[in-house]
Amino acid sequence: MRKNHQQILRIVLLPMFGAMLIVSKIAFEGLPNIHPVAMLIMVFTLAYRKWALVPIYIYVILFGAFYGFQTWWYPHLYIWTILWAATMLLPKNLSDKKAAFIYPAVCGLHGFLYGILWSPFQALFYGFTFEQTLAWIGTGLTFDIRHGISNICMGLLILPLSKLLRRENEKRGL
Repeated sequence: MRKNHQQILRIVLLPMFGAMLIVSKIAFEGLPNIHPVAMLIMVFTLAYRKWALVPIYIYVILFGAFYGFQTWWYPHLYIWTILWAATMLLPKNLSDKKAAFIYPAVCGLHGFLYGILWSPFQALFYGFTFEQTLAWIGTGLTFDIRHGISNICMGLLILPLSKLLRRENEKRGL
């Protein structure tokens, strides 16, 4: 019975979290590169570990469905997985003091590096030279700086939200 309970909760919760990611992105649409997506991905990863890939890829598919599966969509197939992997590599037993600093720092770093993470696709797809790739990254620096700063701010919520979600998971046997 407990195994069925866990499966049912995952079947319900994980897609709901994927929908939460796309809704949060749409809600912040008027603010370029400012949204809670990275923060929520880290929260889900800390609470659900490998299962966090489900809401991430539901988000990616919904993002393409809402905005179109154009060439700019393809990097989403790997860009959020990099954040998931970085979060998975963090020690599980971080003290709250360390986590309160490290979680926003990782979240912010992902935002600051967003253009760099995006650039391999741009270079391969458009046949950019190394110099063109650097120029492309340079033109987006102001957006990446805004993205990183906003991710740090949103990242301040990672510790309390992940603790809350883990506590609720324990109550429900997940």
